[in-house]
Order: sequence, then C-alpha cells, then structure tokens
Amino acid sequence: MVTVAGTATSRGFVSGPVFLYAGERDVALPEYRLPAEKVGAELARYREAAAAAEKAKAEAAAAKGAAAEPVAEKAKPQAAEPAKSPVQAVAKPDRPEKTLFLENGDLKLELSTWGGVVKKATLKKYAVREGAVDDKTNPPVEFDFSHSPLGELKSDPLAAPTAYDVAETTSNSVVFAAADGSRRTVTLGANYLVEVRDTAGAPASSRMTLSIGSMAMGTGSDDLLSVDSWALDGKGGRVIHHCEGDSPLKGYLVGGISGGCGGSRSAAGLPAAANESVAGPQKWIALKNRFFVTALVGVTAADGKTQIAAEGFTARISRDVSAQAYRPNEVSAKTIVEFPGDMKSVFYVGPKKQSLLWDLGMKDVMEFGMWRVICYPLVSILNFFYSFVPNYGIAIILLTILVRLVFWPLSHKSTVGMKKMQEIQPKIKELQEKHKGNPQRLQQEMMALYRENKVNPLSSCLPMLAQIPVFIALFNVLRSAVELRYASFLWIGDLSAPEGLGAGSWFPWFGGLNILPILMAATMGLQSALTPGTGDKQQKRMMTVFMPVMMLFMFYKFASALSLYWTLSQVISIVQMWLIRRSTAAEKSGALVPDEVIDPAPTRQMRRHGN
Repeated sequence: MVTVAGTATSRGFVSGPVFLYAGERDVALPEYRLPAEKVGAELARYREAAAAAEKAKAEAAAAKGAAAEPVAEKAKPQAAEPAKSPVQAVAKPDRPEKTLFLENGDLKLELSTWGGVVKKATLKKYAVREGAVDDKTNPPVEFDFSHSPLGELKSDPLAAPTAYDVAETTSNSVVFAAADGSRRTVTLGANYLVEVRDTAGAPASSRMTLSIGSMAMGTGSDDLLSVDSWALDGKGGRVIHHCEGDSPLKGYLVGGISGGCGGSRSAAGLPAAANESVAGPQKWIALKNRFFVTALVGVTAADGKTQIAAEGFTARISRDVSAQAYRPNEVSAKTIVEFPGDMKSVFYVGPKKQSLLWDLGMKDVMEFGMWRVICYPLVSILNFFYSFVPNYGIAIILLTILVRLVFWPLSHKSTVGMKKMQEIQPKIKELQEKHKGNPQRLQQEMMALYRENKVNPLSSCLPMLAQIPVFIALFNVLRSAVELRYASFLWIGDLSAPEGLGAGSWFPWFGGLNILPILMAATMGLQSALTPGTGDKQQKRMMTVFMPVMMLFMFYKFASALSLYWTLSQVISIVQMWLIRRSTAAEKSGALVPDEVIDPAPTRQMRRHGN
C-alpha cells in the first residue's frame, strides 16, 4: 500500500517535505507545499502504475503456470513473501556503474558514477573493536550509504540516477560530467569534510531532494541513535535534539542527556521502519550515534556565501526486528532544497569530536545539556593534558587533580565547618532540652551559640553544592567523549565502557568484574567514616554503608573513566580530611615542639670555675 506523509494544514495544503512511502523505499515528491488535491492526483497516478504492473505480473505468472501445467509433480509449499510495490523499483541507468575512491589520512570514500554519490565512507583511524586498526583482524569503522547514498540529488525520485562519466580526477577530487552538460565535483577535504558542487547543464531552478546519508546504532548497551538540526527562525535559529521535546521523531529515537539508558518499550505491533517529517527551514542536519556523526553542514550558492536553507527533512528510522524490545538500528534522512543551477553542499562524516564540530558551528551536536558551559572547557583541558602525556587514563587523573585543587579551599572550609559543628553538638543538645517548649527562644540561643563559636551552619553545605555542576559536567564529558573510545589504561581496555574483566570466562556474572566501582564504594565508605558527623548513629551508618552500596550498583555499568575519576577524587578528599584532622588535633593539644636548648661547649674559663 502506498501512503503519503506530510502535515495537513487548515487551508487544504500539505506542508513539509512530502514523501510517498511504499515498502522499504521512500519516494519524494519535488513539491514542498502541495494542495491536498494535487497530492491525491499524484497518489492516484502512482497507484494506477502500481496496479498495471501488478496486473502484468499476475498475467506473466499465469502464463508461466500454464506452461508448467503438464508436469504432474506437486509444488512444495513455500513461505509467502511480502508484497513489493513497483514504486520501490527506481530505474537504473542504461550503462554499467563504475566506482572510484578518494582517500586522505582520515577518510576513504567510495564514489559511484551513478549519481556521483558517496556509497561508502571509511574512518581510517577508528577501529571496529578494541585495539589498533588492522584491515584483516580489526578493520576500520565503515558507514554504508548504499540504501541512502550520501549527496544524492534528484528532482524525480522514480527516475534513474544521472549516469556520469569521469571527466577529471585529482588527489582529492573527482569531476563527473553528464551528457546534458551537467557536472558534479566531489572533493574530499580535511577534518572529515566532503564538498559536493552541482552545476546544471542549462539554467534551471527547481526543488530537489538531497540525501544526507544514514547512521547506524552503535553496539554498546548505552549507545544512542538520534537526529539534531539547527532550525532557522527570525532570531537566528536554535538547536533541536529530535530525541526530546515535541519532535515527531522522539518516539523512534534513543538519546538525550541520559544516552541509551532511558529504558525501552515493547516492539509489538510496530512497523519495521517508520518515516517522519520535520517541517521548517534548517541550517544543518546531523545523524548521530554515541561516537560518530553524518551531517549536512550547509548548502550555499556557487559563491559559497549565499545560504540555501534545507526546507525541512524526512527521517526514516528502522528497528531491530529480531528484538522484542524496541531498539532502532539505523536512521537516514533526506531534505528538500531549492536548486539554483549551481550550488555547493558540504557534508561531515566523522567522529563526534568537539574541536571539529565547534569549527563547523555544530558544537551542540555534543549534547551536553544545560551544563555545556562547563563541559566545553573540560573537554579542551582533557585534550590539553593528552597532548603532553598521550594516555587518556593519565589525562583523566591530571584533570581530576586539577578539579580537586580548584575546589580545595571550598572543601577545606566545608570540612572545618562540619568539624566545628560536631564540637558544639553537646551544647546544641543542651539548648534543645532546655528550650524544647519554646522554639523561638531556642532559635535565638542557637544563633547566639553560632556567633560565639564563629560557626556558619551553611558553611558545610554550600561548598559541596558548588561542586555538583562540575561533577555532572564531567559525567557528560566522560560518557560521550569519542577520545575515550577504546582508550586503554592499566588493566582497562576501553575507558568509555565498563572494565568487564573475565566476562564470558572466569567471571561470567554481571557482564564481568569491574574493579573500579568496588574501589569507589570502598573509598566512599572510608570518606563517610572520616567525615565529621552532626547527626545520630543511624544516619552515620546509612552514609557509611548503604550509600556506598547504592553507588556501587549505580556505577557498576558506567564507563570506567567515570569510576576512575570518582575514585581518585574521593582518595584526594580522604587525604584532605586526614590533613585537617591532624592539624586540628595539634591545635587542641597545643603540641607545638619547643626549640631544643643545646648547652654550649665548655670553655677553659668555665672549667677553671668549676662550671
């Protein structure tokens, strides 16, 4: 069955990118804003073609069956195949396809003369599995765009792609030429950029569909698959994370600040693939998983300055049909642009790396949330340390020490404040007993006690609250930084994942043995035991035992980089508390070591006088 996707308006129009869907193939109408009756006419035309093709197919099958009728052998029953509409079958060029390759130190592209598109992209520096890149045993990450070729530009979705000849090649570009005079130049640039320039053979201006490629879901349990875009408005625009808010894509994507940890729902009754349209002009559109991005950075006229807005886009999200719980496995997207006859499209196909996306004006793809102001400098500092010591485990240790040094004065003030509160607890209890029937007088006496002992009851809380945003920012950074992907440290093979020691062998439980979360829980219990307490013993026991156990369960499946940071941070806190307790004990006892009196050596005169 052929269906149409679009947004109906009150005036009888269908707005947004209008796509026809039939089975696994999506077909875009060149119009962006269609009268509803025109959509109906287009549907009728395609349905008539489909019906005619189905009739011809049935007649051919009947003729074939009649020819085979004399044979008495009974045909074996076969599983019914899903019906396929002819609308899926986009025509192919009448000449053989040729493939070409462009390659630099970062990226390798496989190009096709059918449409001059990118069929495959290989990220040469990123291995599929843990370890160094090896073409035989550990190949590099590949993006397969065969279902949604990157950069495909068409006015008629059912027409065959333009059959190009290769007119010219250089070390970083290929120039395609067609019989009608149109030309397409694909240039592989630095920093994972791909530039496509299209020039029409004759002056033309029409709406065209432009493919942004696709992105597959990662293999990690907390991976994500999402779409971001920069929606243009009268105020310059704003970023939209389509896995959140009221986006029509929200129900099909997995992402957001929680990453892939947001739970799952049953896939019962859901289609194998869903198509959703997003209306409105867009500056850029990005398809991403946890570590990688495929994006349309921007479209401009030939001068490179006049911006051509992408007029909305349609995303197609397919799911893992073998899983009972809903889990998307790929997202692709197409947009509609006004083709002026000569334009440039710039794509980014690479890692989700802050320094690269920042230069493209796409730093919001990192999705650090409300703490992004803190996250951005933390990523820069982490890479700064790595530039001196090329190991991200050591870089995390140096970053942790730096953060603790910055907060050392606040932590010192907090600990001293808690110590003073502990010392005046007996007096506070006396006042509570004495004025338990007069809360107003009790409050006055307690404030006087605080002033007399120079204690601020909030001094122990406010410094701790000031550190919470930094911890949340570090959580977001260490969870999603592509720099930590398969980065090793000591016994840890991948800082972006749990340690998983002995998984599948000597420790098959809980996904393997994770040592750092256990150390983190132990240091948390020790820190709570050393922290000056002002509450009862029950509260102290809860903070010393139950809280570490709860944090152990929370952190056990987190990235080992997070556990490394938190464990080391607590060790530094324990050292600070020990120093403060030692200093306080020395002040109380007045155990200042006096200068040692050394008798002078006896002189001759002293001996004469008997001294």
